[in-house]
Amino acid sequence: MSECIFCKIVNKEVPSNIVYEDDLVVAFRDINPQAPVHILIVPKEHIPTLLDVTEENKHLISRAYMVAKEIAKKEGIDEKGYRIVTNCGKDGGQTVYHLHFHLLGGRFMTWPPG
Repeated sequence: MSECIFCKIVNKEVPSNIVYEDDLVVAFRDINPQAPVHILIVPKEHIPTLLDVTEENKHLISRAYMVAKEIAKKEGIDEKGYRIVTNCGKDGGQTVYHLHFHLLGGRFMTWPPG
């Protein structure tokens, strides 16, 4: 955890462009955006992957989605639509092993994504 970049952002050890924060999650702009709006929503609790979610911390998932909804409205992408992506594990494209949700919008999203 001490080397986790998202834990460092949560703890304000690394600067980031934070757009939302409460006692459970923090949301910040991705430094390598894949869409006009690309925001990462991160639980403050270090959870490596979706596979590590437990009964005790499952409320963080719903909180992240509620925050995504709020941010989408604030960013003006709620009406036209947006995508929320969670990668899990190496083959799922996860590169930072701290559970996070990508909020992407501001352009038409193609399918399949990868």
